[in-house]
Amino acid sequence: MTTTDEDARRDLALADIDWHVFPAGTVRDTVHAPSGALARVRLGPAGAPRVVLVPGLVGSKEDFVRVFPLLADEGLRVESFDLAGHYESDGAGPLRERYDLAQYRDDLIAVLQTDPSPAHVVGYSFGGLLTQLVAVARPDLVRTLTLLASPPATGQVFRGVAHIGPLSDMDPHRAAGLILWGIRYNLNREPTRRIEFVRERLARIPRGCVDDVMRIMMHTPDVTADLAALRHPKLVAVGRRDLWPLAQHRAYAHSIGARLTLYPGGHAPVETAPHRFSRDLVRLFRE
Repeated sequence: MTTTDEDARRDLALADIDWHVFPAGTVRDTVHAPSGALARVRLGPAGAPRVVLVPGLVGSKEDFVRVFPLLADEGLRVESFDLAGHYESDGAGPLRERYDLAQYRDDLIAVLQTDPSPAHVVGYSFGGLLTQLVAVARPDLVRTLTLLASPPATGQVFRGVAHIGPLSDMDPHRAAGLILWGIRYNLNREPTRRIEFVRERLARIPRGCVDDVMRIMMHTPDVTADLAALRHPKLVAVGRRDLWPLAQHRAYAHSIGARLTLYPGGHAPVETAPHRFSRDLVRLFRE
């Protein structure tokens, strides 16, 4: 592997890319989950240790494009998929009146069960909330657990977050509308090709799905004690300017017995620091 300084230099030299394009050799298929057909991508040698990357709200498997080749080059079998109602899984669900937490949890279990061996599971933002539930419900499916920019809170997870805290007092539909407005107008100043892809992806996600996931995140169950009881290696990975305060991430990592790693930038280390993040993942996997 490269040195930490080399990884930092490579991250600083990142250019804007076509976010539709996965590395050569990536296999596309479909997972038949309770919600329906979920679009999936996989890269790396069959039978190798498996890494499952779970995207977040209004995200998709493409958010992990930069880390796919880095993990595969370490001899890992890396995969990701689109959540029900998101991007190329936009035809999946809801199973009941609304998309709900049980549906997303059971979908992730179905994805993990497509291979007989347990996986290194990485949950990004809302995906981190899902991976925690699955790790507690089905620890046999999980080798290690990584929470990437995942809300370090339970209940109403937006409470106390800078600039987003006021969403705590809003209904999910209005709160989702404000977040979507920020994405469409590129308040985070994403590079040109990145924001073009994000807007294209957003056009395929039903508005009701976004509202439902916001509702889920406003009523996140507390599994902190159960996570702490798990002996699986755990990592909390977060940007220094994340949506949630670093003190909150530190406290949450301590409460569940996880290591904490910090990266430059905000809520998307997987996009802005992929080399450093991948290096830390591999270290965790080798424990």
